[in-house]
Amino acid sequence: MSDTVRQVTVELGERRYSIDIGAGLLDRAGALCAPLIPGRRAIVVSDDIVAPLHLDRVVRALDAAGIRAATVIVPAGERSKEFGAFQRLMEALLDQRPDRGTVLIALGGGVVGDLTGFAAAVLLRGVDFIQIPTTLLAQVDSSVGGKTGINTRHGKNLVGSFHQPRLVIADTAVLDTLPPRELLAGYAEVVKYGLIDDAPFFAWLEANGGALLAGDHAARIEAIARSCLAKARIVAGDERETGDLRALLNLGHTFGHALEKETGYGGDLLHGEAVGIGMVMAFDMSAALGLCPAPDAARVRRHLESVGLATSPRAIPGDNARAWDAARLVDHMRGDKKNRDGRITFVLVRGIGQAFVARSIDEAPALDTVRRALAA
Repeated sequence: MSDTVRQVTVELGERRYSIDIGAGLLDRAGALCAPLIPGRRAIVVSDDIVAPLHLDRVVRALDAAGIRAATVIVPAGERSKEFGAFQRLMEALLDQRPDRGTVLIALGGGVVGDLTGFAAAVLLRGVDFIQIPTTLLAQVDSSVGGKTGINTRHGKNLVGSFHQPRLVIADTAVLDTLPPRELLAGYAEVVKYGLIDDAPFFAWLEANGGALLAGDHAARIEAIARSCLAKARIVAGDERETGDLRALLNLGHTFGHALEKETGYGGDLLHGEAVGIGMVMAFDMSAALGLCPAPDAARVRRHLESVGLATSPRAIPGDNARAWDAARLVDHMRGDKKNRDGRITFVLVRGIGQAFVARSIDEAPALDTVRRALAA
């Protein structure tokens, strides 16, 4: 690897894999993937926004490495994670007559990664796949750790599997093609890692987050590498979220997923935006319970606002036409897949870098937190 490429390893025994991080890696995708595709056949799954930007480069790189690559394009957005869309994807993959040596390659953001990973888990009862994430959110979160799935009317990712990729290729240069809003949404997930258990990283982001968002590639590589190191460590310790360790990665998600469901998983609210608002609510709830110093909660809100992220549901576009109901949002939380024994599981904090899983908190404080957020 060159000095400009960082490599993070997810240690899972025989299923260990690397995350390669650096600029210009799309053009090296063939060489990076070739050792993992002995059958020399791949199917690249992308969406109709990413494909025109990056698909040809990836296919050329694969071809140069002697890998025959078919392609399947899905519509961009969460609608591609519905049952009907998943069936259409599976039929399109089977049209290519794959065998068990065929490797799927996910080229896109979190939707494409989740969708392709789940397809790989069930296609011919399981084939390998490789992640080439093209959004900041996917590079630091959804491409790493093997969570795959699709959505139902009951909530996000409630049908899926744990299926680890063989490799993750995070080309930081592709982030230059992201709309600013998408980049900012991904930044919320970067902040999450500092808030879970790395207060010095959060302080680093307070000093360098603006440069990262403005296009500083060195800052982007550093932030992505530190985020992936954090996630790799957690995944290695609790791959299937059987304990509380991996659940920490859901800081902000209990509130955030409820907001996403309420807004219909549409363009009004991106996942990272929901997580950003959800993290503020988690800190506010922790402060209200006396668990977290109020200045820490204020500091989190201040940093997210300083980079342009929303910190209240009232900032979600289309909000003026939406009849918010606090009780309904809490009801959405009751369907969260982290819950146990009929109780909502919350990820709360004792301060910045001190997240913990709370399984015995009553719903009343959550309802109060939602009401305060809606009144803000």
